[in-house]
Amino acid sequence: MKTAQDILKEKKMPKMVTISEDSTIYEAVSLMVKNKIGAILISNEEAIKGIWTERDYLKNTMEPGFDPKTARIGDYMKTDLISAAHDTPVIKLQEKFLGLYIRHILIKKKKKYIGMLSVGDIIRANLLAKDGEIRHLNKIASWEYYENWSWGRKTNLK
Repeated sequence: MKTAQDILKEKKMPKMVTISEDSTIYEAVSLMVKNKIGAILISNEEAIKGIWTERDYLKNTMEPGFDPKTARIGDYMKTDLISAAHDTPVIKLQEKFLGLYIRHILIKKKKKYIGMLSVGDIIRANLLAKDGEIRHLNKIASWEYYENWSWGRKTNLK
């Protein structure tokens, strides 16, 4: 079964996109658009301190006086980061996404974040695995097997 690290290796964008906590929301949105991502990690030097998503942007715009060109992302980021070990199997990641009602999980290896997975990454990995299983089963149980299932008994199929 695939693990979190396996899925990270297959991602189109395997690197984590980060921005300084002193950056503006406008700068963060610009970086997100440039990288075609829906969430960005907030860092302070080498350490990841938080996460901010496009959903957060929607919420923030409703706050009185919110100005994305002057608002510091460090003031709006979520700091309760959810993580999983690099060797966590896909099924456990699914359970975590569903159980915690979250959309992003940071992946850790040796106490260091090595990437981030979204619920979409997990769904894609799961669907690809199921597709592979179906293709494998179709190779094993060809139509010829079903045509000859009666093993010489009389049937009225023709």
